[in-house]
Amino acid sequence: MSVVADDEGNASLEFIVAGLILLAPLVYLIVALGAIQSQALGVEAAARHVARAVSTAANTEDAAARADLVLAAVAEEYGIDPDAVVLRWECAPAGVECPSAGATLLLSVSTDVPLPLVPPVLGLDQVASVPVEASAAQKVSRLWGATP
Repeated sequence: MSVVADDEGNASLEFIVAGLILLAPLVYLIVALGAIQSQALGVEAAARHVARAVSTAANTEDAAARADLVLAAVAEEYGIDPDAVVLRWECAPAGVECPSAGATLLLSVSTDVPLPLVPPVLGLDQVASVPVEASAAQKVSRLWGATP
């Protein structure tokens, strides 16, 4: 005499368990990539807009003030931590004062994007971050710094 086990209903339960096991990492990946993409767009916008603001400034003090204002506005817009943003600029050709009339302003902005749901225990939040960086080049006007 053979005994047949009743398998009715097990496939749906297996599908739900396997679906949850596969769905959780997929949802986390989507959220993490969304956060990284958002910060990458913000850093790119910051580089572009700060380069424009600095290249159209009247003098060095005005350029630094404009850079701070634009960087703060972009950081607020894209949810970037303003304290974690690193802004560097230099001018080409090498050896000229930066910024100066007729030079090309080379500006780079970088920050680290923390991954979501990583606890700040044992420094895990510092290890689980993705660096993003963007650069922009802007020609400074030949009349930069000239008084009207």
